[in-house]
Amino acid sequence: MPKVTEAYREARRDEIIGAALRCFSTRGFQRTSMADIIAESGLSAGAIYGHFAGKKELFAAVAARILASRRSELEARRQQGPPLSPGQVMATLIDGMRREPFSGMLIQVWAEAAIDPDMREPVHEVLDIVRATVRTAFAEWAAAEPGRADGDPEEWAARLTPVALGLMPGFMVQRAIAPDFDEDAYLAMLPEALPH
Repeated sequence: MPKVTEAYREARRDEIIGAALRCFSTRGFQRTSMADIIAESGLSAGAIYGHFAGKKELFAAVAARILASRRSELEARRQQGPPLSPGQVMATLIDGMRREPFSGMLIQVWAEAAIDPDMREPVHEVLDIVRATVRTAFAEWAAAEPGRADGDPEEWAARLTPVALGLMPGFMVQRAIAPDFDEDAYLAMLPEALPH
């Protein structure tokens, strides 16, 4: 029997994550079953479960993929000039998230994590990555702009991060339920609303 290479395993994992992302995007997290993901992937149940224990683990993998894209986007913007201001950081992240097919179900996932301890753990892991990314970007800007942030840049960034991250759910909720919500105006206002 031929030996399975690591590259093959990674390609198969990516294929499964892609199928899960398509299912979550069209059906939402709660209404997606493992059977749906198996059917969407065209793979056997054994092939899926050989890589992922279940739907919650697949959610974490989908979220990690999306976050990696957002971090790459922030880094690419950072390479173009000076550190991004807090408002530019948040506008970049939120704009990237709204372009993801997965974004519509974020509200469902956050609500589920609030009441389901099993769901809370993978969501918390993802949130930790987002916090660290945002905090690092904020601290970099504060260090490059002495006098614009109050106190030590690292401590200032740690205080601002949870406040700024609250802007993402606010955007997503309004986008989902307010028919007159102006997404572009919201994003354009972030650099003015946060320290710059």
